Amino acid sequence: MRDIQMVLERYGAWAAGCGNEGYYAPIAAGFKGLLPASRKSRSSCSDNDGLIINGAMARLKKHDPLLCIMLEWYYILCIPVRTMGVKLGVSHTQILKRLQAGEGFIEGVLAMLDVTLEIDRECQKQNFYSTKVKKVVEFQKAI
Repeated sequence: MRDIQMVLERYGAWAAGCGNEGYYAPIAAGFKGLLPASRKSRSSCSDNDGLIINGAMARLKKHDPLLCIMLEWYYILCIPVRTMGVKLGVSHTQILKRLQAGEGFIEGVLAMLDVTLEIDRECQKQNFYSTKVKKVVEFQKAI
């Protein structure tokens, strides 16, 4: 099972990085590697994964444009939840609920498409339960 929040974080880094291609570069092409990065770099997904997730985001935009904008603000532009709440005039808990709904929609679209992303190996949900807890649960189910 994939961790959709980690997938969307990497998609956000990919979308933020490729979004600069359409604009005038502030540094000449020959000098790009000479200057240090001005901000902390984020790990991103591959182009294939980015395009697949971008398609899922396009479906979300058709279904609910506000959820899509909120996901873009949070994952691509890295706007904090409380700031989003102030801009939209709702509480941060409402923002978190709506972000969770948008994440669920994207995860559902990816599940319906039955695609395997290249970053699925890195973005797996961790098993937080120890084997002792699992044995207790299995024992209780057996009773």
